[in-house]
Amino acid sequence: MTTYRVRDERGMTIVEMMLALFVFSIVMAGALSFLRAQSRSFSLGSERVMMYQNIRYVVNEMEKDLRTAGAGTADQQPQLIYAGSNVIAFNANYWTNTPGDITAVYYNPDAPDSAVQAMTKAQKTTIPLTSFGYPDTSYTVSGANSGAETIIFYFVQDSSSSRTDDYILYRKVNTGTPEIVARNVLQTSGVPFLQYYRQITPFGGGTPTLTQVAAGSLPLMHTAKIHLAPNDTGALAIIDSIRAVRVSYTTTNGRSGSYERQRQVSRMIRLPNAGLANTKSCGDPPLAMGAPVATSVSTPGVPKVQLTWSPAVDENSGEKDIERYVVWRRPSTTTDWGDPLVSIPSGSPSYVYTDGSVSAGTTYYYAVAAQDCSPALSAQALSGSVTP
Repeated sequence: MTTYRVRDERGMTIVEMMLALFVFSIVMAGALSFLRAQSRSFSLGSERVMMYQNIRYVVNEMEKDLRTAGAGTADQQPQLIYAGSNVIAFNANYWTNTPGDITAVYYNPDAPDSAVQAMTKAQKTTIPLTSFGYPDTSYTVSGANSGAETIIFYFVQDSSSSRTDDYILYRKVNTGTPEIVARNVLQTSGVPFLQYYRQITPFGGGTPTLTQVAAGSLPLMHTAKIHLAPNDTGALAIIDSIRAVRVSYTTTNGRSGSYERQRQVSRMIRLPNAGLANTKSCGDPPLAMGAPVATSVSTPGVPKVQLTWSPAVDENSGEKDIERYVVWRRPSTTTDWGDPLVSIPSGSPSYVYTDGSVSAGTTYYYAVAAQDCSPALSAQALSGSVTP
């Protein structure tokens, strides 16, 4: 007879279980600590990338706009309006919503009409963060409102932040609603947001140099109503001698304590159009041109008007200074020509413009004027009525 011995089988003791749990907790704590460190590193890395993008965007946006300061302004219109440590205001024909208008730096068909031309005296507004009002007069070119609008950049403390050193950079055009350019902008310690450099020409001639405007001299304001007028001289004209702006600031990822990351940036931005006056070499305004001819050329369901005209006298003879032709349109129910419809570059033996934005059954009138390089306009040449 075979005898089997039953082996004792025991489970884990309390001590063994506690030891296993202790080891497991150490492993899990290490793993969780590693994951937290990785997550924190990834989060800070993403925030650092966003911070660098914020740096580049702010600098590029301000440089793109500031470099146009003074472009396309009327001679009587100040180029730099206000220069302070946290606000700068200037005039520039920055953009247009009129196709073919080559007097502006950029073309944006969606730009509102209120933001593509100069403010009038009736639209006088206070520059943000100041008590300085602008403009005190209306600026025109050949009787038409100047196409140079007012652009303002200003740094203002962020009221929604718990920090006292956190700023928002705003951009405003004319009397429009300010747009936020960037948040989480800090002032670099001991350095203002904006510093200015004016051009100094040595007495008796010599090479002009750039000299920083003392902080105690700021803000500078263009208080003379008419730029280049007899009273726009001396101390009042210091603002007209500014040729560069240094933009300095610090960006942050918005965190605090050991999680915060900061980066300083400072860039000198030249103002290549500042100090330039419009040329007067074109002489007299263009002579009156022949009347354009407006004809309905509608196709089924698509009303159109074709406008044709011959070159102005001053394009191929006389002063030979015609640069473009400006076209207006108005319905017969009004006498106001409003803003130009389009401008057409010169240089053709004859001119044809097809207007596809008309309504069937509506009667229209058209007007065309030649424009020279001053830029002065000839008298409007009017077409007969046309009904597409």
